[in-house]
Parts: sequence; C-alpha cells; structure tokens
Amino acid sequence: MSGNFIDYVKLHCKSGKGGAGSTHFRREKFVDKGGPDGGDGGRGGHIILKGNAQLWTLIHLRYQKHIKAGNGVAGGGSRSTGAQGQDTYVEVPLGTVIRNAETNEILAEITEDKEEIILFEGGRGGLGNSHFKTSTKQTPHYSQPGEPGKEDWLIFELKVLADVGLVGFPNAGKSTLLSVVSAAKPQIADYAFTTLTPNLGVVNYYDEKSFIIADIPGIIEGAAEGKGLGLRFLRHIERNSILLFIVSAEDEDIKGQYNTLLNELKKHNPQLLDKKRVLGISKIDVLEEKELKKIMKKLPKDLPSVAFSSLTLTGIDELKDLLWKQME
Repeated sequence: MSGNFIDYVKLHCKSGKGGAGSTHFRREKFVDKGGPDGGDGGRGGHIILKGNAQLWTLIHLRYQKHIKAGNGVAGGGSRSTGAQGQDTYVEVPLGTVIRNAETNEILAEITEDKEEIILFEGGRGGLGNSHFKTSTKQTPHYSQPGEPGKEDWLIFELKVLADVGLVGFPNAGKSTLLSVVSAAKPQIADYAFTTLTPNLGVVNYYDEKSFIIADIPGIIEGAAEGKGLGLRFLRHIERNSILLFIVSAEDEDIKGQYNTLLNELKKHNPQLLDKKRVLGISKIDVLEEKELKKIMKKLPKDLPSVAFSSLTLTGIDELKDLLWKQME
C-alpha cells in the first residue's frame, strides 16, 4: 500500500485552442458573386475534473506530466461550424484539491462522486466572415482566429475524507485499533512510524450503520514545522469530522501528551480545534484497575474520553458508541 498511496502530483494542464473562423464566399453555378458564408470555428476542448468514489489515491496521474484537451476545428463554407475540440476528463478521488503551482491559489475541490468541474475552458472558436457583412461592406475578406486555450502547472493534492481521524504519536496503538474495529489491514509493528500512509477502515456499527476511520501517520512534536513525517500528513486530518486522539496508557503524562498533539494541530491550522474531539486511552491491558481509575480522574472534564485495549477488546464497543454519539 505505501508505494501505491500517492497524495500529491504536479501536472501541466492545457485546454484546447478554438478553431479559426472561415473566410468563404458562396459559389453557385448561376451566381457570379455569392455573399460571405464562412462558418465559425469550434470551441477548444475543456479540461474537466470528475470525482470518482472508487479512487483512493492519485497514483494513476503520477506518470502523466502533461494533460491536453483537443483543439477546435476551423469553420467551413455554407456557414458550417467546425467541430468542438475533445474535452479531457481527469478523474480524481474525493477530497482532491487543485491549486495553481505558482500562486498556491485553490482553483477547485472535488468532494462528491461524479461531481464535474471545468478546470480550464477551451478557447472560443473564431467567427466566420458571414458575421462581418454590413450594408457598406458586402464582401468582408476576413474572419476571426480562434482563442488560445489556457495552460498552467497545477498541484493536485489529496485530503483523505473520513468521519473519524486518528491523531496520536507514533506507536500509540492507532493502527492496531483500526485493524480491530474494521477490516483494514494496516502494517503493524512495535516501533515508531509503522504507518507511512493514511489507512482507511470502514467500521460496522449496529443495524447496518457504518462510519469511516482514517489512521494518519504519527505526529511528532514539531510536525507543524516539518519535522518527521507529520507535516505531509497533517492536511489529511482537515477532512475528518471528529478527531480521536489516542494516547497510550504507558505514557506517564497523558494530559501533557494530549496537549502537545493539540498544539501541533493548532500550529498547522487553528480551525482544526473547532472539530469535535474524543480522547482514547489505549493499551489499558498493561494497567491495574486502580491505576486506570487514577488516570481517568485526571483527564479534562469537558473532553469525552474512553479507555480501551485492542489486544483484549476491552472498551472497544464503548469507543464505537462514543464516536457514533459524537457524529450524531
């Protein structure tokens, strides 16, 4: 999975040039000097973005540096309009944001399946000489050229769409939790930074209800300044409606760990603090019940919290219930 998860590509996109208008005069057997009848050129092809819910990554665009639409065809005689240039569709996963590579301006954002957005319009076709006939100018010997298409370097950036985003330091137990509550099979090992790509899992709840959890690679202190892997993945958290902070019961200062994570998110994007938050204390199988009660008493009162163990499955149902309640 890690080699196949591509969440950032830079592409040169170019829409089609409009076809030229025609300079043409009517020619008939018994008409010596027919009037102008040059047709218009066809418009150039558009570059169109299309949302595809079956795509999870931008890997299909990785080796496509240039995307072009077709040029419009020139107009003909008898006022015939040239054919339109062929539109080019670029299919992207939901949650894709497109920016101008130079100015960083957001040009488009795809969030729904089959949603279409024209990224670059094709150039307009030129008018044929039939449009320029006047009472004083009966035989115009000119027509319009087609307009050029638009072109630029663009950045395609994917932000994972999920209901719940897991936030925590490396080795907090996020991947193990995901493997227990869903059918996702993230790579898991007992060392920091096991998760190198966002993993998505569908959690089945009661009565055929379900929700999506995204495991985002572990944040380390200083992620917002670009340390470790954090900065590259922080943007994926922006799309989640609830943030589930995971702190291991093995940590001596759970409240301090939670505040550090919160601070990293704040530095990256203060709006992330507006999202609903839930605190999960993982790996409680290593604690005595007395110790756990002490820990839970010290947690912030205004923060919904739950303790669980992915190993023994203790508290997993309570965690699902709490998440569902917060989503409702």
